Amino acid sequence: MYKVGVIGDRDSIIGFRALGMSVHDAATPAEAETLLRQLADEQFAVIFMTEQLAESNLPLLRELRSRKLPAVIPIPSIAGTTGLGMFQVRESVKKAVGMDIFAQDEANQAEKE
Repeated sequence: MYKVGVIGDRDSIIGFRALGMSVHDAATPAEAETLLRQLADEQFAVIFMTEQLAESNLPLLRELRSRKLPAVIPIPSIAGTTGLGMFQVRESVKKAVGMDIFAQDEANQAEKE
């Protein structure tokens, strides 16, 4: 059976434990890389990772994106967002649809304001 894990600083990820996810505290990018490799080898289907640690491990994230599993999803930490998560969603949608539909939404929103 596949599992869901979370990697990040303790304060940002501790709440995920209440949802039944496997929570892994990483204070440095090197610790996050080690944990990410370990979880990927342990049949985790989805791994949420704070954006700050994900940005520090972009080569590994690119490598994992070429595989079927796991799906690595950057999430904001308590310090805020870096924009990486939204950027990856935008790129995935652009690849699937063939165009940047978020740009149209942003233009429509700007017209309304």
